[in-house]
Amino acid sequence: MVSSEGAGRVRKQPEERRAEILAEASRIALEEGLERITLRAVADRLGVRPGLISHYFPAAEDLVIAAFLGAVSGERKRLQTGAGEPLYRMAAFVRRVQVDSIELSRLWLNARHLARFTPALADAIEAQEALDRDHLTSLIEEGRAAGVFAVEDPFAACVRILMAVDGFGAYANNPAPFEYDSYLHFVEDVCEWALGIEPGALRAAVDSAG
Repeated sequence: MVSSEGAGRVRKQPEERRAEILAEASRIALEEGLERITLRAVADRLGVRPGLISHYFPAAEDLVIAAFLGAVSGERKRLQTGAGEPLYRMAAFVRRVQVDSIELSRLWLNARHLARFTPALADAIEAQEALDRDHLTSLIEEGRAAGVFAVEDPFAACVRILMAVDGFGAYANNPAPFEYDSYLHFVEDVCEWALGIEPGALRAAVDSAG
């Protein structure tokens, strides 16, 4: 069946179209910021009319929040990839934070700012942070059980590490590179302290993870 969206355009199933819209909005969130997500911006990227976007997301705020959730969920999967012993999975996580996730850092900064004025976005952020804490705490508990991490309170260690991640990401919008060694390896250093790892051991594992 040919859609009214344009000659020769095949009508997509609602689930497929909604996923396509969310994927494009999530890319805009990561590449340009949540403020850049509009019905027209997404429509232009997909080559459709804005009315089609509003059919799936009547309120622009709903599309922004869904895009944030989609971007964060997708990036979380990449950040949490890895197999093997807990030390090397932690190293893979730290490497992605320190080397490969500047867009994600910018997105979190952006979302937390906008959440001051958007209660629904604040609720979404809180839910995503809880998921991050649960996953990281589980990894720390696994490492403690294996005798790799010498830590009494896995949740407290998790909070310290995520605060280090946030502190590292606070420099994501710097116009010039901030390349001090103490900054570049900050998350590694905090992880070693919080997890009771021998100094230098995690840094070596991060280097090997690359």
